[in-house]
Amino acid sequence: QVQLVESGGGLVQAGDSLRLSCGISGRTFSPYRVGWFRQTPGKEREFVAAIDWSSSSTDYSASVEGRFTISRDNGEFTAYLQMNSLKPDDTAIYYCAVAFSWGIPQRQSTYNYWGQGTQVAVSS
Repeated sequence: QVQLVESGGGLVQAGDSLRLSCGISGRTFSPYRVGWFRQTPGKEREFVAAIDWSSSSTDYSASVEGRFTISRDNGEFTAYLQMNSLKPDDTAIYYCAVAFSWGIPQRQSTYNYWGQGTQVAVSS
């Protein structure tokens, strides 16, 4: 059974940075893709970023492009989301997800497993 464990969330001020981690366990081979999504109360979960595990090609939502960077460490089976220049609008629970086959990166249905989420709060 694949397990994902997110960490790195917290409370920061606008303009600060955070780095989220997503540890992947339970499989002996690499995922096809890792994605990060976020959700605030009363809103739909939204796509943030995704990375193709083998090629390291990336996709970002327009709201975070240029501020967030997704990466992965193949040896550690860990994905990261470096978040810079944080804004209050970035406040949300952040979830990582993994896909073991091709799918559209922005679609939640692409992903087979999800983590429990980590809270990010940005004060103004």
